[in-house]
Amino acid sequence: MARHTERREFDRLVTSAACGRGGAVVVGGEAGIGKSALIDAAVEALDGFEVLRAAGTEFEQDLLYATLHQLCAPVLEHRLNLPAVQRRALEGVFGLGAQTSPDPLTVGLAVLGLLHEVARDKPVCAVVDDAQWMDDASRRALVFVARRVTTERIAVVFAARDVGSVSGLADLPRLPLAGLGDEDARAVLGAATHAGLDAEVVDRILAEARGNPLALLEFAHHAEPFGVPGPRRLRASVVDALEEQFVHRFERLPDATRSLVVLAAAEPVGDLGLLRRASKALGLDAAGFTVAENAGLLALGPRLRFRHPLVRSAVYASATPGMRRRVHGALAESTDPGTDPGRRAWHRAHAAVDADETVAAELERSADRARLRGGFAAAAAFMERAGQLTPASDRQAGRLLAAARLRLQAGAPNAARTLVARAERRPMDDKGRAAARLLRARVDYQLSHSPQATARLVDVVTELAPDQARETYLEAFASFMYNDNQPGCLKELGARIRKLAPQGESARPVDLLLDALLDQTMLPVERAVPAMRDAVTACRAAAHSSSPWRMNLLCQVVIDLRDDEAMEEMADRQVDVARRQGALASLPQALRYQAVARVSVGRFEEAARSLSEARAVDEAAGTVPLLGPELVLTGFRGDLNRYRELRELLGRDGRPFETVGEHYARAVLHNGLGNYEAALDAALAAQRRHQAGSYSIWAVYTELVEAAARVGRGEDAAVAMKHLEALARTNPVPWAVAEWLQAQALLDRGGDRERLHRQAIAHFARTRVRVLHARARLTYGEWLRRENRRAEARDELRAAHDVLSGIGARAFAERAARELQATGEQPRRHGENPLGRLTAQERLIAGKVAAGATSKEVGVMLFLSPRTIDTHLRNVYRKLGISSRRQLREIPL
Repeated sequence: MARHTERREFDRLVTSAACGRGGAVVVGGEAGIGKSALIDAAVEALDGFEVLRAAGTEFEQDLLYATLHQLCAPVLEHRLNLPAVQRRALEGVFGLGAQTSPDPLTVGLAVLGLLHEVARDKPVCAVVDDAQWMDDASRRALVFVARRVTTERIAVVFAARDVGSVSGLADLPRLPLAGLGDEDARAVLGAATHAGLDAEVVDRILAEARGNPLALLEFAHHAEPFGVPGPRRLRASVVDALEEQFVHRFERLPDATRSLVVLAAAEPVGDLGLLRRASKALGLDAAGFTVAENAGLLALGPRLRFRHPLVRSAVYASATPGMRRRVHGALAESTDPGTDPGRRAWHRAHAAVDADETVAAELERSADRARLRGGFAAAAAFMERAGQLTPASDRQAGRLLAAARLRLQAGAPNAARTLVARAERRPMDDKGRAAARLLRARVDYQLSHSPQATARLVDVVTELAPDQARETYLEAFASFMYNDNQPGCLKELGARIRKLAPQGESARPVDLLLDALLDQTMLPVERAVPAMRDAVTACRAAAHSSSPWRMNLLCQVVIDLRDDEAMEEMADRQVDVARRQGALASLPQALRYQAVARVSVGRFEEAARSLSEARAVDEAAGTVPLLGPELVLTGFRGDLNRYRELRELLGRDGRPFETVGEHYARAVLHNGLGNYEAALDAALAAQRRHQAGSYSIWAVYTELVEAAARVGRGEDAAVAMKHLEALARTNPVPWAVAEWLQAQALLDRGGDRERLHRQAIAHFARTRVRVLHARARLTYGEWLRRENRRAEARDELRAAHDVLSGIGARAFAERAARELQATGEQPRRHGENPLGRLTAQERLIAGKVAAGATSKEVGVMLFLSPRTIDTHLRNVYRKLGISSRRQLREIPL
């Protein structure tokens, strides 16, 4: 066959893997096109490789980690060399440990680590056939691995029919297989038949097979005098013709053998011991499998394999419903409930004729086991089937609703909506109907996050218990804070929540946090601050047991209160909690708040590392990263080109709406660049949104005052001045007081401007916010120069320039440099920062290694293999001119 080009490409992949340049490829094409034959031939020629193989099957798409079990079971002992968090995740997946709900990203990293350990001894080639039928959990883990083996001695190969329909595979390199050309197809026919075929028959076979090698072989061996067998009809595809051929061959077998073949088709693992036990239960002689093998339908060995997956599906589909139920019943009876309860329950479900509470209860238990292992899709499938088999209508509705919740958790809201509709057609009590309405509202909310969906969710929540209701209110309100693209909707939502859940006497952190956010949105500053401070106090005391996503919200409240000590404490603590709990869905946002805190205290490189780590987690999870904090860092750095790149990303379809952070970042950027009109426009836009009832970062008012003062439009800062004064009076912490004093000095309010400038600088000096302290000295120096007090101005401007240059606030530093030059002094040149030669990921890795982390530990944090970390480290050493971790620790990172 003319597969030379494809074979060379396949061989190139595995040869690269042997040299430590691994990779992944998806071999794609229709059934019978030769995917497995190409892979088999290439794999058989491998010398010195550890070859791991698995195959997805139609019947196991809903069984948790079924494909991963096949692939990793032979090398599972290597898990003992993995970091504890990865080892526990793998043991949870394989039922070897006590851990439940292992995070999918951690499972993916654990599989990568397992293959890395195997590859220490010899290169690895991992092959997954029929990848279109992988279960969802295995697919996520293996796609994760495939994207991260470029520096490993690992090749990952998928074979799939419809590549585009399998999430994740479409992004990997493809090796498409097409049908053979006419000349090669004729050669295959000639080699497959001992006696020559009539020319007319050959032409009919060629036309029917369309270059499909399996079809050519099948039709050549079983051709009738006038062409391929079967009824003379126009077939929709070659696959249809092949299935028809296999069914025809199956139907010619003895009755007992046909029953055995259907039994094998219903047992996708090919476990011969189980098949023999099930055969005995059916009163059949397992020796009949040899008859089916002689007929070319299957092959016997350590495991039973069908000649092609089409044979299995064609045989199973052609069996009568009664026969399918009988073989599933025999398989259920022969499966050990202690070692494989999920598969036993699945077979029992397919054997059931009528509703059966015993079977339904067993399926429900299997759903619970799958859920505890993090398999929401598998749990949903078990629970849905349990609902179908439940005799009592009210209990059936409850199980269907439970299945809908699991579908929603598995990220399938449309499937969840369908299940809710089915449940609503069954009799339910008031509690059940309320649960259905709430679930439908949650589905709509997850699908759109629109104001209408959010309002419906809030209205429905009234039927929950008060504690649950306030949790849901907080979730709905918080998710809408940053995505409020219709000014006023957030305030309306807050009013509705406040009406449904009046402020009470509860001291629970969740209640206080909800009250704080509602007050901050709906009340004047002086009335909102008390609730905000109460929430911070309560949540700080309970932070170790708080959920990371709630701590994210608390971080924003702390920043708005201008509490620099609590800001750093809470930002770092929420990252620690997210990591400790394995809450990887919350970790990226926790890291972004940590970055915002680092920017405020002038640690820009650390902020960049936090953002880089957040992007790594987002990439691993396949989620769209939020850009607001990166915009803020870019604004303080004064990087106009990078800001424009990020702003362009914000405008793309499908990205979250991030007006809040964008307005603030734009105001900071243009204040640094000296484009004060643009800065004022951005700050006023944020102010208008805030006045209309949307959330706004309170720090934008400081930027507004500076811009208004520079362009001589002090009247535009009236609202901002009122806000800053109210915050300083009701919450007189040094940071808030410093901003109020500086605002008065900039706009010449309150008399002695020099005194106000000096007091503002003194208050900033009592805080950790170095960047704002330096900016205060910059504005004071600018005022002194305009007052013709050059010598004094130089002291302030020089100090501001040194700090702003050192932390990387380039635009503000250049402002200070221009002012210094105007006083007659040249600013000092700062040497090139060697870290500037590193990429963002290299800086992140260097920082963690310098802090004492091992390659394995850094790999766990960044979802990369230790080998990849070591490759990045070698690049770091080369760029910095060093050769060891000890030298790296001596460089100020």
